Amino acid sequence: MDCLSPLVDSHGRQVRYLRLSVTDRCNLRCVYCRVDKTFIPHDRVLRYEEMERIVAVAVAAGVRKLRLTGGEPFVRRGFPDFLRRLRAAQPDVDLCLTSNGILLAPYAGLLRDLGVRVNLSLDTLRPQRFERITGRDLLPRVLASMDALLKAGVPLKLNAVALRGVNDDELPGFLDLARSRPLDVRFIEFMPMGDSTVWSGRSYWPATDILRAARELCGLTPLPPHADTDGPARMYALEGGMGRFGLITPLTHHFCAGCNRLRVTSDGRLRSCLFDDHEYRLAPILRAPRLSDETLLRVMRRATLRKPIGAHMLEKRQGAAAHKAMSAIGG
Repeated sequence: MDCLSPLVDSHGRQVRYLRLSVTDRCNLRCVYCRVDKTFIPHDRVLRYEEMERIVAVAVAAGVRKLRLTGGEPFVRRGFPDFLRRLRAAQPDVDLCLTSNGILLAPYAGLLRDLGVRVNLSLDTLRPQRFERITGRDLLPRVLASMDALLKAGVPLKLNAVALRGVNDDELPGFLDLARSRPLDVRFIEFMPMGDSTVWSGRSYWPATDILRAARELCGLTPLPPHADTDGPARMYALEGGMGRFGLITPLTHHFCAGCNRLRVTSDGRLRSCLFDDHEYRLAPILRAPRLSDETLLRVMRRATLRKPIGAHMLEKRQGAAAHKAMSAIGG
């Protein structure tokens, strides 16, 4: 498609970032993410060709950053070839990937060659605790993927969900990682996602407390925001460190004013806000022979125009921030 007028919502925010979940399946069972055992049936999951079509329309309308999420993207058959096709079709898009790292190490060279930036999910550095959180004794494989990515020169961020009473005693270890390796370590506030969420006040570790504790352990210098690479994270340089430390604060310091993203689930449901359960079904458009990309674009524009301020919705909610769990939305 030729370049089109940009996707702009009623608050003047331009959408330049698309998060696309390629599968809701995962090889881990993290306690805060998947709390049931149901999956989207295979026939309802978008084909790769359908996902490529969504991306092409979004890029024509001004999207410049694409993040592929899951579930775990590498559990889906053919995912490396899908990455190759996306890069060939969209050479100028900032292509990013979120992974748990279990299957990633053999593809470090491919990710480097395709110019893919990686977010690795890692909530603990202790094997027994990793098994308790994820249901799998696979921490060595994640650490091997981290080392493989760094050796290959792939830009890398480690994302840890901040869990009071679970990993709040590991802040020194994560800070040491950022000191000794050229990567970002970022703590994300635990969000109450899904009707069966295990979120509670006891497990919530707010960013203000994390930052206070981190400053007691090392010198931190606030860094100016870089929207293209840091997203909503508040980043800090570590005194004498090779990497950086960051905080993502959806609850204590929301970043809705600058939100520039849309999300598409693996079954083709478009969400304009993580906290808004209203979804726009793209799959019927993609699978109707007579419906064109213009129809797809009209739905994207409608969803963007109605994009809410998520923090306002969160203030009115009791319990979960959204009815769907993160594994079904796309992490």
